Amino acid sequence: MIRSKKRQRLCICLLALNLVFIWGNSLLPGSVSETISRWVGSLIQTLTDLPVNTSQNGHGLLRKLAHFSEFACLGVLLAWLAGMAGERGFHGWSLPLLGGMMAACVDETIQTMIPARGPSVLDVWIDTCGVAVGIGLLLLGHHLVMKRTKKNHHLEEAQ
Repeated sequence: MIRSKKRQRLCICLLALNLVFIWGNSLLPGSVSETISRWVGSLIQTLTDLPVNTSQNGHGLLRKLAHFSEFACLGVLLAWLAGMAGERGFHGWSLPLLGGMMAACVDETIQTMIPARGPSVLDVWIDTCGVAVGIGLLLLGHHLVMKRTKKNHHLEEAQ
């Protein structure tokens, strides 16, 4: 039980840090956000020789991948927390998905109050898809671990 409580606390801390990161980036003025995107884009371009689109209007591939990735992490954390709370089946994935969608709506609402930023319904969908992929990855990983554990248990019994 203590180990489970430690994992829950760890998950909640990581979840809070993830939300601070997501919403903290949304609080940045457009010019600062653009500067960061250009820096990350040039770093990626230097490392990979791939062209990176970091346009200010937010339609650059790098910005969309950033949205997707940070929300995929959120999906993993929300599903992990739901699993530790005993949620299974429909609630095991629907509650984290709803929570992630709400976080995406808050994220875009924050941007309505920031200079040179604005909300985007497309970003809410990208964020929600990221959450869904994160949930799916966690559930797939859990399934594979359980399958392997069950297989190893059967092998031990056979010996």
